[in-house]
Amino acid sequence: MCGILGVYDSRFDCEVNRSIELSQVLNKLYTRGPDDYGWLTWDKENGFIKDGDTSLKDSRLFLGHRRLSILDLSEAGRQPLGTVDGRYQIVFNGEIYNYRELKEELKEHGYLFKTECDTEVLLVAYQCWGKSVLNKLLGMFAFAIFDSKKGTLFLARDHFGIKPLFYSVWESGFAFASEIKPLLELPQVGKNLNCQKVYEYLQFGTTDNTELTLISDVKQLLGASYLELDINNPQENDPRKYWTVDCRRNLKLGYRQCVQRLRELFLNSVKLHLRSDVPVGAALSGGIDSSAIVCAIRYLKPESEIHTFTYITDESVLSEEKWADKVGEYTNAIMHKVKLSPEELVNDIDFLIQIQGEPFGSTSIYAQNRIFRLAQETGIKVMLDGQGADELLGGYSGYAGARLASLIQRRQWIGSYNFLKNAANWPGRSYSMILMRALNYFLPHWIQPVARTLAGRELRSRWLNKDWIKFEDLRFALPDWKKNRYYCLREQLLYSLQNASIPSLLRTEDRNSMAYSIESRVPFLNHKLVDFIFSVPEEYLINNQGVSKAIFRDAMKGIVPEEILNRKDKMGFVTPEFAWMIQLSPWVEDVLSKASDSQILNYKEIDREWRAIVNGDREFGWHIWRWINFLRWAEQMQVDGY
Repeated sequence: MCGILGVYDSRFDCEVNRSIELSQVLNKLYTRGPDDYGWLTWDKENGFIKDGDTSLKDSRLFLGHRRLSILDLSEAGRQPLGTVDGRYQIVFNGEIYNYRELKEELKEHGYLFKTECDTEVLLVAYQCWGKSVLNKLLGMFAFAIFDSKKGTLFLARDHFGIKPLFYSVWESGFAFASEIKPLLELPQVGKNLNCQKVYEYLQFGTTDNTELTLISDVKQLLGASYLELDINNPQENDPRKYWTVDCRRNLKLGYRQCVQRLRELFLNSVKLHLRSDVPVGAALSGGIDSSAIVCAIRYLKPESEIHTFTYITDESVLSEEKWADKVGEYTNAIMHKVKLSPEELVNDIDFLIQIQGEPFGSTSIYAQNRIFRLAQETGIKVMLDGQGADELLGGYSGYAGARLASLIQRRQWIGSYNFLKNAANWPGRSYSMILMRALNYFLPHWIQPVARTLAGRELRSRWLNKDWIKFEDLRFALPDWKKNRYYCLREQLLYSLQNASIPSLLRTEDRNSMAYSIESRVPFLNHKLVDFIFSVPEEYLINNQGVSKAIFRDAMKGIVPEEILNRKDKMGFVTPEFAWMIQLSPWVEDVLSKASDSQILNYKEIDREWRAIVNGDREFGWHIWRWINFLRWAEQMQVDGY
């Protein structure tokens, strides 16, 4: 895993740009790549100059790279890396898991290789196949390839957006980076807030769901997208998708065949994700997903040393320690555990906000952060994680409503009744919850805001300043994502995968892991595996008895302990957020007092609601954390207009 930075400006002879030492800006990405670094500059007259003058007094293009060495630890893997003919240069962040297979295919085409790293394979593959290479890649990646002959820069991001890529465009140039912070060091990039995105975060906790960020001048390239920039016309850019899930595709295989195929695809994905020249560990909550990864490692590598990392809490209702211990014992893993206190959160909060770059949803992110810190202290440089499984396999309780909606849509009335009766018996579900979720699929889009208001889930809370909302002319409409009601569950899962859930979870995991120079890998987010899962019948995912992840539970039999596969409850790394906030009341109130100077938040309403929560007159909600997070972030980033 690495950090990449690129800047192009046709006016780099301007005095304001001469003062920019881009090697220092590149160091903002140090934790993403502490092992090595490199850069080059380019202009049409002089060509490429490696590790040259980073103020770009004469050159127009800068490409920089910070390296975390995972494959081919020698200097041969140093970036930027160029082709033999000198035409192309690449800066690359990520891992191409099938690079060995691609390398053999390219050798058959006559290409020769100087290194053992996947970066060279990716560069040569692009040289051979162009942008069509993207659907040949199995991995996580964000990269930029400069074509000095055409004067174009090709940017691409992996199928799910596991690795980040931000960019900014102005009249005379553009820049891209692995994080927002380096871009904000450039004088061409402003710090004005995108008020629409700020509203969506504060009201709904929504982040990372579109190309827009909370900073107006900064966008992100979405997953499964690429962008070709002509350096002479940087304003003319149009990101394009190279892959998407087909929700209408149906495999003509029986259930047992699907179970076997899923087992093969998952084990192969884990096997590919284990390719590394450094130690590999795994996050372990004790749930089905993380347990499956740890058990798959043991199944594939019976003699290997396995290190697992688990967050535990004293609150028994939230603790999964006993389940993690069962998996650890079953796999003979070397277990590492971390326990947190609210005081530690206060001590680390500014660091946490700094590394995340943008606000996030809850304090569970802190638990994940400490897992990666512990992994670094143990000497682990690569971690496997179960991210994405719930969104693919229908793991969250709310997905039962989508499954019921599909049955109703197909007019399977008896099946609908039986499913509702069975599904409501599972923890975290109820008749009313499932029915309400299902009803959502049949409400006209225009009436949904009214329905939310009647249900006490308004589109504008009183703690948002109405004058600010009126001035910024914000949109209150909910996203209309229900395009294929015949497959309601698939559509809901796809929305979670591309918009509602996975993008923000991947962002927080990437920043948490890279803060400790650890590469985090997610075997469930393999596009071949995903294509398969979206092509099996919905009843294979949540069956008629209401069992979530039904097909995956069967696929893991003989690999994962039966008592884990039979679990009905679901938690993950859940922190006792309410208890923490109450214990930290003086600190919370001090942070919230900063809202008195905010043009966005209504401090009187915030103070009133917080005191009602402390007194037990109002239920605690995650919006409390969003207030705190936003205020600390805005102050720390020195953004304009908050």
